[in-house]
Amino acid sequence: MFNIETLRSKSVTELAKILKDLGVKVARNSTDNDKIFAVLDFQASNPKVAKDYFNTTESIPQTEEKAAVAAKAVKAAPKKAAPKKTTRTKAASETPKEVETPKEEEPKAEKPKEEKEVVAETTVQEAPKEQTEEKPSGNVSKQKRKRVTPASTPENQTKEKEEAPVNTDIPVQQAPAPTQTREERPKRPQQGHIQNPNQKGSNHPQQNNGNSQNRNQSNNQNQNSNQNNPNQNQNQNQNSNQNPNQNQNRNSERQEETESKKEFNFDGLVSIEGVLEILPDNYGFLRSSDFSYISSPDDVYVSTAQIRNFGLKTGDTVKGIVRLPKEGEKYFSLLKPIEVNGRDLAFIKDRVAFEYLTPLFPEEKFNLSGDNSTMSTRIVDLFAPIGKGQRAMIVAQPKTGKTMLLKDIANSIAANHPEVYMMVLLIDERPEEVTDMERSVNAEVIASTFDEAADKHVKVANLVLAKAQRMVECGHDVVILLDSITRLARAYNTVTPASGKVLSGGVDANALHKPKRFFGAARKIENGGSLTIIATALIDTGSKMDEVIFEEFKGTGNMELQLDRKIANRRIYPAIDLVSSSTRRDDLLLDEVTSQRMWIFRKYLSEMNPIEAMEFVNKNIRGTLNNEEFLMSMNR
Repeated sequence: MFNIETLRSKSVTELAKILKDLGVKVARNSTDNDKIFAVLDFQASNPKVAKDYFNTTESIPQTEEKAAVAAKAVKAAPKKAAPKKTTRTKAASETPKEVETPKEEEPKAEKPKEEKEVVAETTVQEAPKEQTEEKPSGNVSKQKRKRVTPASTPENQTKEKEEAPVNTDIPVQQAPAPTQTREERPKRPQQGHIQNPNQKGSNHPQQNNGNSQNRNQSNNQNQNSNQNNPNQNQNQNQNSNQNPNQNQNRNSERQEETESKKEFNFDGLVSIEGVLEILPDNYGFLRSSDFSYISSPDDVYVSTAQIRNFGLKTGDTVKGIVRLPKEGEKYFSLLKPIEVNGRDLAFIKDRVAFEYLTPLFPEEKFNLSGDNSTMSTRIVDLFAPIGKGQRAMIVAQPKTGKTMLLKDIANSIAANHPEVYMMVLLIDERPEEVTDMERSVNAEVIASTFDEAADKHVKVANLVLAKAQRMVECGHDVVILLDSITRLARAYNTVTPASGKVLSGGVDANALHKPKRFFGAARKIENGGSLTIIATALIDTGSKMDEVIFEEFKGTGNMELQLDRKIANRRIYPAIDLVSSSTRRDDLLLDEVTSQRMWIFRKYLSEMNPIEAMEFVNKNIRGTLNNEEFLMSMNR
């Protein structure tokens, strides 16, 4: 197994190869210690894989070291046997069996170091020994003929060395192909052992000669040749095997460089969604709802060409890929829009403008008495039903619970109609109410508190209206809950330049056009899509301006819900004036049986004052589970 010392002794390329083989990924700028600890962590989590890899890779250098030690032992053996040969030269009648004694000593030195070799390798070693044992008879006869010649020169000795050993098997093993596998590498040190018996076999006839000097010279030369040849062969094999490893390391480094370059390419990864606001210079920015659609550092620039090519308008909810700012640029840029208002780009180019869509009466009613319903929503669902495309106005005095009623209606719509996109627009409201609305309502809350300027009130309201109109053009059902339209009209009155015509209460004649345009945008669209606006209007505030604003909006809505301060003072909630609250064309929203029962029930309540009527309804509706059960109980 790997330890920290062995890993620190390795080079950078070896560490990189280990990491790549094990499949461990580290950062590009990581240090050597980081790589070492990454390998150790992988080894701790996957001990079996690391152990197998360690055995296959680290066992190779260990076998090479053992082979080198064995080669040294083999080389040392002939040196010790040399003086023994001189003593045995006197016996001329000795057989070659005595000469074979150093051969028997060699495998004894090699046995403890070569126990793990394959059986096939042992047969390879035995074959040359048989050849060397058979060859001395022929070599002896040849050298007996040469006794007449004078002392052998170095040239003759080299010729004899070339003729004596049979090297037909050795070159095949000395020149391995560079594509050797790791299993074949432990065979390298055996090449020197195969050569030694062959070369020593050529020395045996020389021991039978009478000249001891010739024997010593030939033995020394043979020993030198034995010492030099294995080293040369090992160096050649090591060089040939190192080249493919170096090539693999270079290829792995190149692959790591290319992978690291790909990791830092962020094109097409960052996407954003925002509402488009087109400026007078025909370029635009994607505003974020986190900043209530006011300019912020997170805005994304949209070029004029993209606006023209894709047919974008102010208020479009654009989702697309963002490009990082280049040198000299301040904002992020839109690289390519993916979808607009939840539709593909081909549909956006062919859409019909909101002004040319056909408005209809609401025909589909919002179910306010289903899941997540309260007493307030059940009463509203009976006496003033709200449909898709309704233009509803809640007329209320201060402290009558209009904000709580809006919250209950919003929660009921969100629970029973998840297909509807709902926005809560709070204009000139208190900051704590904004936070409470954000936390308690499952809708998009856009707010401009009373401490903001009138310009911000107007800008936020215009962008919210534009967003709702663009979504209706794409066939979506949108609901806007506005609190309150009276304060929005005040903001428009402050921003609008003076026209010279002033109504009573200080209201400019042209100031109410844009609030009416906002409230009048609510409609049911033929062939899909609707915009529902539920707005609150303040009365009895002591301001003449509020009275004028309410009178201007009084007949524009098709649903009106009156809240009474006297009922709220008696702590009866919801404080709804049931007699004066109604919906236009409610027969389109209610079924025939329910409309008939409500007609009879209204006739019964008309004889009561608002407080008595609300107390009666509130008392009887608590004991029923739903509105159908309540109407059936009233028939009894």
